[in-house]
Amino acid sequence: MDDELRKRARQAPHVSSTCREPNERDEGARRLDGAAHGDIELIIPNFNWRYSGVTATNRAMAPLLARHCCTAWLGPHRPDGVAPLGLTGLVRLRFSTPRRHGVRIWHARRNVEMIAGVLLRALGFRLGLVFTSAAQRHHTWITRFLIARMDAVIATTEAAASYLERGSAVIHHGVDTALYRPPVDRQAAFTAAGLPGRYAIGAFGRVRAQKGTDVFVAAMCRLLPKYPDFTAVVIGRVTLEHRAFFETLRGEVEKAGLSERIRFLGELPIEEVPPWYGRLAIYAFTSRQEGFGLTLLEAMAGGAALVAARAGAAGIVVDDGATGVLVPPGDADALVAALEPLMREPERAAEMGRRGRARVLAAFSLEREAEQIVDVYARVWGVPL
Repeated sequence: MDDELRKRARQAPHVSSTCREPNERDEGARRLDGAAHGDIELIIPNFNWRYSGVTATNRAMAPLLARHCCTAWLGPHRPDGVAPLGLTGLVRLRFSTPRRHGVRIWHARRNVEMIAGVLLRALGFRLGLVFTSAAQRHHTWITRFLIARMDAVIATTEAAASYLERGSAVIHHGVDTALYRPPVDRQAAFTAAGLPGRYAIGAFGRVRAQKGTDVFVAAMCRLLPKYPDFTAVVIGRVTLEHRAFFETLRGEVEKAGLSERIRFLGELPIEEVPPWYGRLAIYAFTSRQEGFGLTLLEAMAGGAALVAARAGAAGIVVDDGATGVLVPPGDADALVAALEPLMREPERAAEMGRRGRARVLAAFSLEREAEQIVDVYARVWGVPL
């Protein structure tokens, strides 16, 4: 990003102040219409009514991006401080001219949002199309077709970038280190949860084989009888498709006589999740396959020791042996071997958690991610149509 574009992208204080408390349905259209010359205009589409990891990422990033750009949110789950954009307002933008070179940034994170951006541009909307890819697998033909029509692509890891058939900017996810932070007293936080024992070990994510919930349960069935001070918690939704998988796991827990010490808490309201990281002594990331794995960063930011399968961004995020321990995906024996020393010496886990928190603060903050994304926007926005 050249100095002039950077200066203009950053100098938008009126955006953060005037857009801080938007409450009208199409306030976003008015804000974009009224953007000052030199402001990057940004539309964030979020086309999923069900709350997901992608939605969580959008919600976390949008307020930070709104500090740098005149920003509007199209879809459900809009975060506070970001102007809403309804369908009527979107249509109205078709007939208004964006400032600068006549382009508004449309940042998609799903296929359906890329499709919408391509169609809107075909209908005459002046959009610069940006897509973020986290997938570490070969893309379908429709995804490749859509990616080829983007003006810029962001990959969340080097591995994700390797599956793209075009150049991309690699920008690692960040985490809100103010929201995800160690409690003043971790022991008191644990006690307040009403769990048996003195320490908690957790695995968060939808209950399914992809997330390795079975690997975690198998390890806990072997370790908890040896370490009575620990209780295990699993937080995540059980979908109808994976109900039989869950029932099998619950049967194994009951057979082991550990129903009181391996708790399935289900899907919690999003605001209740950060405090749970603060109750954990150890977090187990057990995914067999993952795009990035934000829970890695959330747990480290919360000061929990980390044992992580080598999936998603684990190899990038974790300094093996210092800020966490890496194990092969799907390997219960390796998970047991990595967890047991930390369960045997909780202070060792606490020290690892402190180092993990420091690493997140240094390299994986949301602010850092937002600034790098705005650099990509500026390159798209700065090209004359």
